[in-house]
Amino acid sequence: MIVCTVLRSFEGLLSGSISATTPILLAALGGMYTYYAGIFNIAMEAMMLSGAFGAVVVGHGTQSWIFGIVGAIGAAGVLALIFGIFVLVLRTDEFVTGIALNLATVGATTFLLRRIYKKAGAFSGTPSHPVPAIPKVRIPFLSDIPILRAITAGHTLIEWMIPWLLAGSVALVFRTRFGLRLRAAGWNAACLDASGVSTIGVRARALALCALLCGLAGSFLSIGYLQLFGENMSNGRGWIALAAIVLVQGSPLGIAALCLLFGVAGSIALKTQGIGIAPQFTEMLPYVATLLALFAYSRTRRNRSALLQG
Repeated sequence: MIVCTVLRSFEGLLSGSISATTPILLAALGGMYTYYAGIFNIAMEAMMLSGAFGAVVVGHGTQSWIFGIVGAIGAAGVLALIFGIFVLVLRTDEFVTGIALNLATVGATTFLLRRIYKKAGAFSGTPSHPVPAIPKVRIPFLSDIPILRAITAGHTLIEWMIPWLLAGSVALVFRTRFGLRLRAAGWNAACLDASGVSTIGVRARALALCALLCGLAGSFLSIGYLQLFGENMSNGRGWIALAAIVLVQGSPLGIAALCLLFGVAGSIALKTQGIGIAPQFTEMLPYVATLLALFAYSRTRRNRSALLQG
């Protein structure tokens, strides 16, 4: 009996960790493209939040989760376009522009939620007209095996896409001509321009890829995981994704490992809310894990620099 209870608890933690990791990892993979292109993209939070809102608006209006995902990607693309115009064309500061977009998106989505649906806080549709959900995939044989069912059962199509998106991102960045130009745009933009390739064009395509993945992350939050839109529901996940990218200097496998760490912390925070611990404390766990990872990384970099200088 105890073994079964422990096994079920572990399966619940594993399944919750996968769901908590998915939006962070999707945003981080998108931010990886802009990182290699030489763009410090802190607007991922805004792209994810606008994607979540776009998924609910379009999905609820059409009663189609497919159109909801398209709406999410489109909304994130609008934010990427605005960010690109200011940063790539007008040459504004990336940090200031990103902060402005993050704050503006929180205000805009809150205003539009209350204006369109006359709701404050959250909107999940009506009993007769609910927000559509991204379907879950269940493999009959694997879903009956302990441990494996936590990985294979009850997860959406977007979660099943994660391994393929990760492998595709690795191949695109490190095995294609576009990936070579992408890294050149961040490493030596003048050399890339001298070769006849537009650095702005490469960076614009990197922003488009980032918007695509951040839109998927936002759609997962609103119509894949919760089936609603809540004010500021991205809740700092874009910042966590950015921290993961910076910590491992854009390494795809390192990004996946760190996002999984943050996802586990988020799952633990959710599982411990019903055992008498204040919810404000448990909600801190993913961000505490982010700070600890940043601290460990800074110590490692400092020690490495001291050894090189010594």
